[in-house]
Amino acid sequence: MKNHFYAMMARMKNIYRWGLMRNMRRENLSEHSLEVAQIAHALAIINNKRFGGNIDPNFTAVVAMYHDTCEIITGDMPTPIKYYNSEIKSAYKKIETEAQKQLKAMLPEDFRDAFAPIYDPDDKTEKIVKAADKLSALIKCNEELNLSNREFEIAAKSTRDSIEKMGVPEALVFLEEFIPAYSLSLDELKSE
Repeated sequence: MKNHFYAMMARMKNIYRWGLMRNMRRENLSEHSLEVAQIAHALAIINNKRFGGNIDPNFTAVVAMYHDTCEIITGDMPTPIKYYNSEIKSAYKKIETEAQKQLKAMLPEDFRDAFAPIYDPDDKTEKIVKAADKLSALIKCNEELNLSNREFEIAAKSTRDSIEKMGVPEALVFLEEFIPAYSLSLDELKSE
């Protein structure tokens, strides 16, 4: 397993999300992680500029970039199954922890200390990344709804509700100021 870590990361593009839903456009884990990293970066900036915080946007983006890497090993577990009950949620958390250990073991020994805070971030960074993950899910739901895919109606509503209940004011700012533009066409984006 010597130096296999980045080759494993390249497999993120082979993991597809939203497996139980009919998708008009498939989304892979690699593109999802990039979007979550971009949003988490923005949320950290919002925290610093609007709420007087002191979060490193670059570190937050890196944490987000790696937040779902265990799914390379576990696959994407659909949310309704993952959170069906506390026993399943607990068991899946153990599986994710073991997958993370396997991935970290693929790193060169001298890289592991650099990855320790990425895989075990402070609470505020983790909360920002979780909010960014939910915002990315909402963006996906809205994209599917814009393509007339009603399959995502309930998911969009429940995802938005969960974002509003997370207690992350940065996410509410992003919802208000940035999410509406995701529904615009390219020409509308360029003209505003």
